[in-house]
Amino acid sequence: MATTRRAGGIGKRCECRGEDGKLLGKACPQLTKKNHGAVQLRQELPLDADGNRRPFRRTGYATVKDAQADLDKLRAILDLPGDDEDAARRVGDLLADVMKRRAPIPDAAEVSRRLGVGVPLDGAMTVGEWLDTWLASKKTKKKTTGGYESHIRVHIRPALGHLRLDRLNVGQCQEFFDSIDEANEVIRAENQARREQEARCTRGRAGAPKATERAQLEAERAKLADMKPYRRVTGPATKQRIRATLRTALNGAIRRQLITFNPAAHVELASGKRPKAVLWADQHVARWRETGEQPSAVMVWTPAQLGEFLDAAAGDRLYAFFHLIAFRGLRRGEGVGQDWVNVDLDGQSLTVAKEIVVDGWALVEDEPKTDGSAGTIGLDRATVQALREHRARQMQEKETAGEKWVETGKVFTTELGEWLHPDVVSKTFRRLYESAGLPPINLRDLRHCAATLIHAGGGDLHAIKETLRHSTIKLASDTYTSLLREVDLEIAEKAAAVVPRGRRGGAGPVPSEA
Repeated sequence: MATTRRAGGIGKRCECRGEDGKLLGKACPQLTKKNHGAVQLRQELPLDADGNRRPFRRTGYATVKDAQADLDKLRAILDLPGDDEDAARRVGDLLADVMKRRAPIPDAAEVSRRLGVGVPLDGAMTVGEWLDTWLASKKTKKKTTGGYESHIRVHIRPALGHLRLDRLNVGQCQEFFDSIDEANEVIRAENQARREQEARCTRGRAGAPKATERAQLEAERAKLADMKPYRRVTGPATKQRIRATLRTALNGAIRRQLITFNPAAHVELASGKRPKAVLWADQHVARWRETGEQPSAVMVWTPAQLGEFLDAAAGDRLYAFFHLIAFRGLRRGEGVGQDWVNVDLDGQSLTVAKEIVVDGWALVEDEPKTDGSAGTIGLDRATVQALREHRARQMQEKETAGEKWVETGKVFTTELGEWLHPDVVSKTFRRLYESAGLPPINLRDLRHCAATLIHAGGGDLHAIKETLRHSTIKLASDTYTSLLREVDLEIAEKAAAVVPRGRRGGAGPVPSEA
């Protein structure tokens, strides 16, 4: 291979052409002259993918020195792959294209950088090609990498993937994020149109409609069938995460010296602050029952509502799971990933060391999301009792399953001992609270209930941070300050109501009855 790369040199070539425009070659009458012809370099390149030879030729140099400079550049590039035949072929492809386009011979150091990264050597790399290369090199947790992949597949690649990486600018990135807002407006309008159409498809009264009403209903239902299904909008927090993915990927390109500027770092977005948690106070519940509206994206049950839920869930085989999250604040993945070996019922403690996350629909066991997420928390006597009863139920299920039982060592499993799918837990949670007539919350918001209980029991923000294993106290403060203020006000109002008064708030005597 090395000998083939070196085959070549500097010479002269006749460039004279006849009346037909063709090179005269050996028929040129000037060949006998000593200085006739233009200086030319010739260099053998690595064989192409089909095994064919492809020499690099270039002529028209003013001096031999100029030709020798280019030949030295060529050979420096050809020496880069060493014994790597695939890399040598890529280098050959690059130089063959350079000859065809009569482009300047690239700098060997630049080719070396691109060769090491595994990206196109001609510099014409697209954003999409770089994102593929960057994603394949990530060493992050599977769930984190899955988030990157989702942002790239759903949002970034369709909008920016076709653009040249080295020409991506702030305006293009800003336009991309503005287009998300425009798409959100379309989605909201289409969702509202579907809701209105569904209302038209509802019978006005019980019983079979008249013939004309039946025909009208069929027409309205046909229109509904042609409409797009409900879709979710991309919220401010998600946009911030999408930008973080793009910014991180482009920083990787800067480190590989493929670009020198990160346009995603200069995009302006609306604030994607974490939504404040809000209690389902009586007025919020009344409004929700009337309109279906929620005052916040993060809603939390009051202690009384939580008690109603736990009472309704008491007979379910996953009762202990919901009890554990509500009182000790485990995340969903941590709950289904909890091992019995890390539970000390006698010592009243539990160590979070594993979690089960969803990759598509497949389950993956992993370590907790951050170093701070792993830790040991105390268990109150009621939670210990709930886990003991759950353990007894699990032993009965194991005996019933017999040889079909799969020993995973997990606290919460299927009836056959297999890993419990997190989505199954969420669906069970929703079924239970809906049957109890409670206002809706997400399963992850049940974890927020633990914060209110810790506070009501006398715990401060530091106690909440430690129990819920937040990375910083600021995160706990940003999430729960408004929620805990509501708890304080609720407690204050109940305390004031305990004392009977003859006068209402000092505003004067209570009017006597007529």
